[in-house]
Amino acid sequence: MAITASILSYLSGSTIVGILLGRWLDGYLGTSPLFLIIGLLLGLASGVYGMILLVKKFLGDD
Repeated sequence: MAITASILSYLSGSTIVGILLGRWLDGYLGTSPLFLIIGLLLGLASGVYGMILLVKKFLGDD
């Protein structure tokens, strides 16, 4: 149960942060969907990377 909650927090947390930063940059620079999409993709990528590291650590695989 703990690993499931950790995976969920990695994926959702990083995605939400990426979206919020992208929206903020879009509002600051006046580019409507550009940084929102970039933030979404970077948030998803960092969440997946963190999830892979967490699962490797939990399972003990190198």
